[in-house]
Amino acid sequence: MKILVLNSGSSSLKACLYEIEAYPPVHPPACLWEGRIEWNGGTAVTSVKNGSGIAQKAKVKLTSREQVVRDLLSALWSGNARIIAAPTDIDVVGHRVVHGGPRFEDPVLITPEVRQAIASASAFAPLHTDAELEGVRIVENLLGAVPQMAVFDTGFHRQMPLSAAIYPGPYEWFESGIRRYGFHGINHRYCAERAAQLLEQDKHALKVVTCHLGNGCSVTAVDGMRSVDTTMGFTPLDGLMMGTRSGAIDPGILTFLMRQGQMDASEIDGILNHKSGLLGVSGVSGDMRDILAAMARGHERAKLAFDIYVHRLRAAIAAMAAAMGGMDVLVFTGGVGENAAEVRSSVCNGLEFTGVQLDAQMNAHPILDADISASNSQVRVLVIRAEEDWAIAKECWTLLNADQPVAA
Repeated sequence: MKILVLNSGSSSLKACLYEIEAYPPVHPPACLWEGRIEWNGGTAVTSVKNGSGIAQKAKVKLTSREQVVRDLLSALWSGNARIIAAPTDIDVVGHRVVHGGPRFEDPVLITPEVRQAIASASAFAPLHTDAELEGVRIVENLLGAVPQMAVFDTGFHRQMPLSAAIYPGPYEWFESGIRRYGFHGINHRYCAERAAQLLEQDKHALKVVTCHLGNGCSVTAVDGMRSVDTTMGFTPLDGLMMGTRSGAIDPGILTFLMRQGQMDASEIDGILNHKSGLLGVSGVSGDMRDILAAMARGHERAKLAFDIYVHRLRAAIAAMAAAMGGMDVLVFTGGVGENAAEVRSSVCNGLEFTGVQLDAQMNAHPILDADISASNSQVRVLVIRAEEDWAIAKECWTLLNADQPVAA
């Protein structure tokens, strides 16, 4: 089965093609073909590569987003990087849908009714939802009646206890759909499963804290493969300090700013999402690599931004462990989690009281999908490659082959 996975966003799009012959393997395979688009104002930068290393890249003037996406996907069966003979070779297309709203939990085949229901929840994440529905429409126009499937980033968190999901405002908020939804659920679930595989443990017996650290960051408590608490909330703005997002702040700050500065909702939204976090504090960048480089040059505000980031991340990990009554495994994933040894060591050095002990050499030069904890650590510390696209492909295969055996 050839499965195309589409991850559509307001500023980028990623497409990956996987092939599953019999049943989803335990170890994630490399994708056969990968395409990317970076939207940049009036231009788009596109790139494709296949498993043989053939790649092509182009910068095009943006006249139609749909045409750029169609051209990118057409490279699957035409051009030097083609990997299939015809579009009919694609058996199913899986879409990452950031917000399932109050209705969706499990992956679902996209029907006109499902599409309408996703659209009706667009108020929760309008930029993401619009881009995702655009992707569904483009695939339909380009590939015809191929089955399309939605996998929801909020789905894994939908079974959180109400004590973790409900905000302490008027109960009517919850009744109207305002609750902690959580995000990055596709990767949090994948990493918890992958941790159990790597440790050769029963995934339903483990207490795992997963740290998804990229430009967006969240930490989740996974108790026996159930999300019982997470840092992101009603929107992806809550929780940890991120690249350009503030994370959790005193809501009184917002009402104060509105009264003092006559700021409207749009201005506040722009500040909290695009001018805060690492960028806002450091004044340097929202990219952890730039922060670390600036710290090495003695930049004081970059060091302050790093210290705040670590402080909040360490506190969140401890809170997630408390939600489960302890933790067996701590996972770092995402661009920062996988690559920033300084972040991992600084965070873990304040968590010795939980039983965490790092192997300094392993942490400095980690192998992805490996244990970097010291031999005497009571908590295993793993670095796991984020595999959202593969997790979506596996869900597609599972849904369309419900009567087939699936790897644990």
